[in-house]
Amino acid sequence: MEMETNERTAPVNHQPDQNTISLDLMSRMKMHGMAEAFRESLAGTTAQSMTPDSFLSMLLSREWDYRAQAAVARMTKNASFRYKAYLEEVDYAANRGLDRNQMERLATLDFVRKGGNLFITGSSGTGKSFLACALGHEACKKGIRTLYANAAKLLGALKVAKVRNNLDTEMKKVERCQLLILDDLFLVPLDPKERAILLEIIEDRHERKSIIITSQYPHTSWYDMVGDPTVADAILDRIIHSAHTIELSGESMRKIKAKKSCKN
Repeated sequence: MEMETNERTAPVNHQPDQNTISLDLMSRMKMHGMAEAFRESLAGTTAQSMTPDSFLSMLLSREWDYRAQAAVARMTKNASFRYKAYLEEVDYAANRGLDRNQMERLATLDFVRKGGNLFITGSSGTGKSFLACALGHEACKKGIRTLYANAAKLLGALKVAKVRNNLDTEMKKVERCQLLILDDLFLVPLDPKERAILLEIIEDRHERKSIIITSQYPHTSWYDMVGDPTVADAILDRIIHSAHTIELSGESMRKIKAKKSCKN
């Protein structure tokens, strides 16, 4: 007969430990940067080598960085850029009339903070859209709400919105951005409805918000492209006096890149 024993099996503790609880709370409060840093500290010896104050400071810094990066990613996505273009990638070696000093001054985005404008003109392929998107990405990095739009598509969509009686709603999406990039403006002449909408956009932004306009035509030709001298006067008077200008020239960048690819 087996001997009875008074030993009892210790109860299993199914309660989560304090670290698990902390991580769960961070996740619920959407403090993802802090949670990631905390997990890393549990896997290493970082926490043991820091004072409580410095450890807390590190967690808060990681959360701040995470939120800042998430905000930039969100603003960049909402901007709907045509190109993933960055100022670090701008080619100054190509002979197209691009001045590095001017670009570096524009890259500070002081003109945007002051409600100024920028015209980038030049023939097809000289890199107008790329430069505009690069400045737009820089604006997002600095917390400036930006919207990129092909001019013809935007004006066409706003015409449709007007027919459907929801123009005000669509215009508010444009008005909310501090920097508006109108790409390939005047690729085709404006019709009367587009002229009125463009004037409304520019009137709303006058001396308060900025526009970067890219066009194959120099601004001296925009009177003809607008199609109505009175409206053209109103449009240009509101944007030209506070505008910087980049006039690109030379061979198409796409053609230059194609030649380099063939040589390689």
